[in-house]
Amino acid sequence: MKNIYIIGVGLIGGSIAKDIKHLNPDISIYGIDTNDEHLQKAVKLGIIDFKAEWDDLRQADSVILSIPVDAAVELLPKVLDLVNDDALVMESGSTKVEICKAVENHPKRRNFLATHPIAGTEFSGPDAALLGLFKGKTNIICEIEKTAFKLQERALTIFKIMGMRIRYMNPEAHDKHIAYVSHLSHISSFMLGKTVIEKEKNERDIFDMAGSGFASTVRLAKSSPDMWTPIFKQNKTNVIETLEEYIQNLKAFKTHLENDDFDEIHSEMANTNHIKDILNGIA
Repeated sequence: MKNIYIIGVGLIGGSIAKDIKHLNPDISIYGIDTNDEHLQKAVKLGIIDFKAEWDDLRQADSVILSIPVDAAVELLPKVLDLVNDDALVMESGSTKVEICKAVENHPKRRNFLATHPIAGTEFSGPDAALLGLFKGKTNIICEIEKTAFKLQERALTIFKIMGMRIRYMNPEAHDKHIAYVSHLSHISSFMLGKTVIEKEKNERDIFDMAGSGFASTVRLAKSSPDMWTPIFKQNKTNVIETLEEYIQNLKAFKTHLENDDFDEIHSEMANTNHIKDILNGIA
């Protein structure tokens, strides 16, 4: 690999570029973005080496799309139209069913690998890019059998550079599971922030009284609506299912409070404490 093109030089695309450049300084990183200020900043910060245009993709050894999922559905087939027969094209969005369907019959489907590196922060843009963001994180790969074997190897080389763990999953399973462990978390954070803003009209009170628990819980509410609205749209069915279950748990908790059933509240919280063992790692 000599030429890697990043489409969407923000948090994820920029962090990928930083990892690759840090361990492979001889590779040239090119950036394509609808926001020219982002590109200029990415060059200034050393995240990419050069700004590029769409026609330049014909020279790419690898292309990584890191753009909102609605844009990925539209642009991915066009990227495959442009690249040469030996180029690897990857996409890193948080939904996979619609994206995989968009190229299932494309003549260059073998050039595409559907991935989802599960890492990030609540920030966006090239300023948010972090070296080492993906180290130790999980990367879900979908439909790997549809990608040419030599391009699979190229992708796995990139993931090794990034220090990622690999899991294989079909797109439907990916979208269902990620609705619970990612999409629901963002909705909860947005709605908690909305509730507090609506009820606590004095912003100074929010600032002065909000503890670290509130700050950590509402952190995801700072995420980009431009990125998350298309995710909720594409994964609507799974997200609604997770919300129904979540709402039922909230209603049950409210009922326990109304009935002064604090033993049940204690029991539920104690049982849920097991989540710390899961997040600390399963042997």
